[in-house]
Amino acid sequence: MRAEAQSHVDQINQAVALLRRFLDWDRAVKRLEDLNAKVEDQALWNDPKAAQEVMRERRRLEEAINATKSIERERDDTVELLEMAEEEGDTALADEAVISLGELAARAETDKVAALLAGEADANDTYIEINAGAGGTESQDWAEMLQRMYTRWAERHKMKVELVDYHGGEQAGIKSATLMIKGENAYGYAKTESGVHRLVRISPYDSNARRHTSFSSVWVYPVVDDDIDIEVNESELRIDTYRASGAGGQHVNTTDSAVRITHIPTGIVVACQNQRSQHKNRAEAMKQLKARLYEAELQKREAEASAVNASKTDIGWGHQIRSYVLQPYQLVKDLRTGVTSTAPGDVLDGDLDRFMAAALSQRVSGEKVVVEDID
Repeated sequence: MRAEAQSHVDQINQAVALLRRFLDWDRAVKRLEDLNAKVEDQALWNDPKAAQEVMRERRRLEEAINATKSIERERDDTVELLEMAEEEGDTALADEAVISLGELAARAETDKVAALLAGEADANDTYIEINAGAGGTESQDWAEMLQRMYTRWAERHKMKVELVDYHGGEQAGIKSATLMIKGENAYGYAKTESGVHRLVRISPYDSNARRHTSFSSVWVYPVVDDDIDIEVNESELRIDTYRASGAGGQHVNTTDSAVRITHIPTGIVVACQNQRSQHKNRAEAMKQLKARLYEAELQKREAEASAVNASKTDIGWGHQIRSYVLQPYQLVKDLRTGVTSTAPGDVLDGDLDRFMAAALSQRVSGEKVVVEDID
C-alpha cells in the first residue's frame, strides 16, 4: 500500500480507536438497546422532561455509534478497492482510492471531536474570563489580545458574543474581562482553554525595543441551564456595588449599578456591569456564580472518576498551557499536546480549532506528551 494511503489509514484507525474507547463500545451498544426499549414504553411519555432526556441521550449514542460503524465500513471498502487497483495496475483508480481515504480521515477527525463533546455541560453556552497577570501594561495588552482572539474564534463559528464584565488597563489593554459566548457546544470546545497563556514579543511599549514575556490567565465555565439546581446560601455571599465603566475609563452609568459577588467559602468572585440596572447586574452575577460552582462540581466528578483533565488540574499562574512567540521567530506551541503553529497571527485571529481538538482528544486518550517549552 502506498505510504500516503497508509498514513490516512493510520489516522482513521487512531480516530476509530479513540471513539470506541471514549464510548466504551460494548457498554454504549447495550445502553442504546436499553434506551430504544424505553422509547417504546408508553409510560415514558407521561413525563415529558424525562422523555426529552432519554431521547437526547439516545440520539447522541446512536449518532456516535453509527458514525463509527460507517467510518470502519468505508475504510475497509476503500482499502479493498485500493489493493485491487494496485494488483491490476489501475493507477487512476488507485489515485481515486487514496483521495477517498484522505477525505475519510478528515471526516473521522471531525466525527471524533463531535463525539468527544458529550459531557454533561458541553452543549451549553460558556463564560470565558480573562485576567491580566503581573507586569502592568504589557500583561494588560496581552489580556486584551486574548479577549479579541476568543471573540474572533466565536465569530468564526457563528456564535454570539456578549461582554459581561470589563475592567480597562491604566494605559492600554484590560485588567480583566468576562465574555459570554452563545452557540452550540460553546463550552465543550472552549473548556480546554482554561489555564495560563504566555506571550513573548518585542514590546511596543518599550522604547529600547526589548523582548518581554507576559502572562494572562483564562478561566472557562459553562452557562448553567435554568433547570439545574445550584444551592447558594445568601449568608455566604459578600455583595459589593460600584460604578460601571467602559473602555478608556468612560462612565457608562452615573450610579453604582455594577455588582461584584464574592462566595466566601470558595473565594470565587464574579462581577457584572453590562446592564444599567443594579438589579439586572446582580441577577447576571448570580448566574455567573452558579455557573462557577457548577463547573467546580464537574471538575470534582471528573477527578473522582480518574478522568484525564490535564488542562484544569492545577490552574494557576505557574500552570502554562500555551506559549505564543512573536519575536525573534513566530511560533505558537501548546505545552499539553505538542500542537504547534508557525502562523501566530492566524491563531490570534481565532484559528484555535486544532488546539482545541487535540486537547479534547488528550482528555480521553490519557496520552502524556512531553513538550519542551519555548523561550
